[in-house]
Amino acid sequence: MGGIIFGAIIRTAILIPLLWIFMDWIEYKYWWAVLSITIYGVIIHPAVVQYKLFLEKNRELLTNSLCSSCRHFDETAVICLKYDKHPTKDFIPCDGMDWEPK
Repeated sequence: MGGIIFGAIIRTAILIPLLWIFMDWIEYKYWWAVLSITIYGVIIHPAVVQYKLFLEKNRELLTNSLCSSCRHFDETAVICLKYDKHPTKDFIPCDGMDWEPK
């Protein structure tokens, strides 16, 4: 999840100077439309697509694992906070010994 946010920040940092440069070549009446379309197309849409891929990739782990019902599990990072390890469908960091219900 942090990679999605980091990517959006990098794309924003690149887009702002580019839009600032192109401001002189675009008429003011079209400026807001160009600004809105580029922000959506370069920042928002890729972040939403990456988030959907993240959820699809981790769907089974988030719904059908022992870790998903544990108090120490962080769903946004898919990590066990107690052991600071990422569980998979074949690996549970605590082997179920330190599982605590939410």
